[in-house]
Amino acid sequence: MPATANAQQADGERLFRQRCGTCHSPDPGQNRSGPHLAGVIGRAAGSIEGARYSKAMRESGVVWNDEALDNFLAAPRRMVPGTTMTVGVPDAAQRAAIITYLESQ
Repeated sequence: MPATANAQQADGERLFRQRCGTCHSPDPGQNRSGPHLAGVIGRAAGSIEGARYSKAMRESGVVWNDEALDNFLAAPRRMVPGTTMTVGVPDAAQRAAIITYLESQ
């Protein structure tokens, strides 16, 4: 992996722990107030067994990929009105770093 990708992944891990880690775990099967995010790329939104989801998220039809995650993290309630996720990441570089980290999990 190139050094810049390693740096972005490390930055993404730090940002994930700061911005997302209170509600989400990167580890499989460890749901918090939000679902775990291990293997989130390619997964249908609202599909983790035992996680609490809003009706809006369960019925959203979203399959998580880079673009969907970027749009959702930028403005969760604009992308999925009725979601219980309120924390957005307005900075595009921070979103990209978090997504790079999630892709590595």
